Amino acid sequence: MKLNSIVLRSAALLLFSSATIAVADEGNDLASALTSGKTGINVRARYEGVDKDNALKDANALTARLRLNYRTGKWQGWSAFAEYDHVFHVLRDFNAGGGTTPAKDGVYQTVADPKGSDLNQLYLDYAVSDDWKLRIGRQRVLLDNQRFVGGVGWRQNEQTYDAFAVSSSAISKTALTYAYVGQVRRIFGQTSAAGKMNVDTHLLNAKVTINDSWSVTPYFYLIDNQDAAVTSTSTFGARLAGNVIVGEGKIGLVAELATQSDAGNNPASYDADYSHLSALWSMDNGLSLGLAFESLGTDSANFQSFRTPLATLHAFQGWADMFLSTPGNGIDDFFATVKFKAGKWNLTGVYHDFSAETGSFDYGTELDVSAGTKISKNYGLLFKGAFFSTDSLSYVDTNKFWIMFTANY
Repeated sequence: MKLNSIVLRSAALLLFSSATIAVADEGNDLASALTSGKTGINVRARYEGVDKDNALKDANALTARLRLNYRTGKWQGWSAFAEYDHVFHVLRDFNAGGGTTPAKDGVYQTVADPKGSDLNQLYLDYAVSDDWKLRIGRQRVLLDNQRFVGGVGWRQNEQTYDAFAVSSSAISKTALTYAYVGQVRRIFGQTSAAGKMNVDTHLLNAKVTINDSWSVTPYFYLIDNQDAAVTSTSTFGARLAGNVIVGEGKIGLVAELATQSDAGNNPASYDADYSHLSALWSMDNGLSLGLAFESLGTDSANFQSFRTPLATLHAFQGWADMFLSTPGNGIDDFFATVKFKAGKWNLTGVYHDFSAETGSFDYGTELDVSAGTKISKNYGLLFKGAFFSTDSLSYVDTNKFWIMFTANY
């Protein structure tokens, strides 16, 4: 029996044994908790157009996601949550990726939103005390800014994890999170071979509050991927975040460093580094200005670069998704951000300059823009565009555009 199966089943047995004992004591209260929960409904409809300077046809995708969920009431420290998604294809001129639309693979550009149903989340929570919480089942695992571990929430079918997670605030000024992951449920869905990864993964993250303005978060992520050995990695790092008051506003500052090496069954041997520095000045008039630098390094002697297989990649290195895999020479990303709140609209512009971390050549530049608003309490609208201009033969000019409507009940 695999280690991940042993760990998850043992944790489940422990939790459900405790639940069985409690049921014998207060069965009526359990029934009330099961029926007095909260139901959620979300609808997200999106048009995505992709135009790349290559031989493939432009993608025109109109998709919609219906999400239904239910959270039970609490009983004896226990609660449960279930979430179901179904993704519809309305305009189908695109390759959904992961082998889910074989007739369009190699014909159309990719929009990674396969159709179909998915049990997105199903987990059981147990509050051991005010300071200790346990969760077992299929769940979101979102750590820090999701640069290393996230949910890929931009895609219609998000990434979730079959995991056992512990969160604790027992140590003063510290929010501790540990998760053991046995399987990663990827965005391509369970009908695709690319839709899941079997892993033996340990995720440890501890956010320590220094004062009202500053925190430091050391972390250690050990990924042993049974299905994609080249992504088996050991990553150790720390993130310092805080803000300082400047004039009629404040500057948010982030400094982060990490180092990574091969782990588990990885056939390669390498060491690579990660660094991030950013400053965002948010003013009281609704204007924010930011400058940042992010670098994913490479071990040039072994031809291996820093990897982020569990990240929410769309949020980093440009919305055109040109660098979902780190280039062999690594990547340096210098970018500037402008945000402005105009009435009910939130406007954002980001300009990126991409170059190799090792070597003296450029990959290209990208301009990202978005405009979003809440139409009312329950409805939202977003316009978004990404325009990548290449300086390298390894990439092509790429334009992407989105219109998205959301409804929440």
